[in-house]
Amino acid sequence: QVQLVESGGGLVQAGGSLRLSCAASGRTFSTYSMAWFRQTPGKEREFVAAIARFSGGTFYDHSVEGRFTISRNNAENTLYLQMNNLKPEDTAVYYCAGRQGGGVSSTSGDYDNWGQGSQVTVSS
Repeated sequence: QVQLVESGGGLVQAGGSLRLSCAASGRTFSTYSMAWFRQTPGKEREFVAAIARFSGGTFYDHSVEGRFTISRNNAENTLYLQMNNLKPEDTAVYYCAGRQGGGVSSTSGDYDNWGQGSQVTVSS
């Protein structure tokens, strides 16, 4: 198991940028496929982006492609989500998630390690 802690959320105006970080404990971070999900009250947790454990290949939901960038630094055990041109509809609690021994997935149930969440609020 890996422990995940998000940081970097906050309040930003539409069109602005934020960078989320997810710090992972342990020495096996590089073996985890990682992803970002987000959730708003009363809705299901939805996929945002994922990054493969070895190839570093990235995958995005169509709603964020071209605006968000997922990346990882395995030497520092950290996952990032750079969010540019933010829109009010991006407002949500953002969660990082990890999956060991499997490929990337856009299904939240495939991930077994989760952070506590970080609130992102975009004002219009």
